[in-house]
Amino acid sequence: MLGRLALLALPMLALSACDGSSSREIRAVGSSTVYPFTTAVAEAFVNAKNGRKAPVIESIGTGAGIKRFCEGVGSQFPDIANASRRIKRTEYDKCQANHVGEIMEVVIGMDGIALAESNNGPKMSLTKKDIYLAVAANPMGKPNTNKTWKDVNPALPAIPIQVMGPPSTSGTRDAFVELILEPGCLEAFPEAKDLKTASDPAQFDNACRRIRDDGPYVDKGENDNLIVQGLSQNPNALGLFGYSYLEENQGRVHGVPIDGVTPKYETIANGKYPGARPLYLYVKKRHLKAVSGLQDFLALYATMWVHDGPLVKRGLIASPQKLSNRMAEVIQLGLALDPAELH
Repeated sequence: MLGRLALLALPMLALSACDGSSSREIRAVGSSTVYPFTTAVAEAFVNAKNGRKAPVIESIGTGAGIKRFCEGVGSQFPDIANASRRIKRTEYDKCQANHVGEIMEVVIGMDGIALAESNNGPKMSLTKKDIYLAVAANPMGKPNTNKTWKDVNPALPAIPIQVMGPPSTSGTRDAFVELILEPGCLEAFPEAKDLKTASDPAQFDNACRRIRDDGPYVDKGENDNLIVQGLSQNPNALGLFGYSYLEENQGRVHGVPIDGVTPKYETIANGKYPGARPLYLYVKKRHLKAVSGLQDFLALYATMWVHDGPLVKRGLIASPQKLSNRMAEVIQLGLALDPAELH
């Protein structure tokens, strides 16, 4: 019992080290999609008051960011995880195993998983089924042998399938699987529904959720700008990234319609675009008082995500008013995430 008490005291000692006005800077890690928004808030935070330390924001991907966030509590661990998907129950449990304690979940707005092509590209228009048959590792449960888009659908051009996208640690890739690949699988391969409810989920994942690794899908890392550059160099390729990068690079790339719907502010905000998703911040409640300025930083975030606010000008899709108000309340009152809601 004494040993357990001593173990629990360690994070508290570490946290007390970052208490008070000499506290170190705010630290956030995670999603490359959320990175530009948190960076914009960090710039405004420093400019709002003299003497503030510049927050350190790292773009390492949602999965890697949440992993680091959950490694512990105290001055050597991040205060915030930027995430382009919701935290998983297994990740939350890892946080608790490391004595992180209560976590706030803040939806900062919406985004769309966009497939894009160069403005000199072939002007593709795809369905979720087309995309599944092109990039799934085992469509219909068999190894993918499709080489060109025409192999996937006779109405599409006979150009090689090449989709440049993020790595397996990316929340954007997770959301792509969830929102596009899996529904495309169920359209192309209705029997997969039985696999999903069967006792062996690995078979369903193999048929519907795995992305091929034999060349047509190209892992470009966590820097979405590299994908935009890649599309300029290869006009026949497609790129996969968050809508904000599409908005930022309109002079070079445009969105590919999915099921007839183009990724635009309006279609993502009203939920018609198939790739619409929420974006998150996860915050350690135990760091709120210990890390100087963290509460003010979050309050500033809530003023910047509003409709027509600075973050919307950078490509964020503002949340519906009711959700936006609720998230401001989560920040103001320090309301913790209920783990019972997680999968």
